[in-house]
Amino acid sequence: MIIVGVLMASTLKNIDWDQFEIAVPAFLTIAAMPMTYSIATGIAIGFIFYPITMLLKGRAKEIHPIMYFLFVIFILYFIFLA
Repeated sequence: MIIVGVLMASTLKNIDWDQFEIAVPAFLTIAAMPMTYSIATGIAIGFIFYPITMLLKGRAKEIHPIMYFLFVIFILYFIFLA
């Protein structure tokens, strides 16, 4: 698991931290994984916040319809999980 964590952390340098709509979902995904003890939950949070930040930046047309579908699916997942 430590080796997997190191390999995952080595890709952080490839994230464009200057772009708000990229950095926020990436940070929330990274932060949610250890806080929830679940890689899947962290990824789900990333799928939720990426469309939100793109909408806030006015780049909604750049998002693929599948991303909107996954956004709704993960929102429903968290609603029914609670």
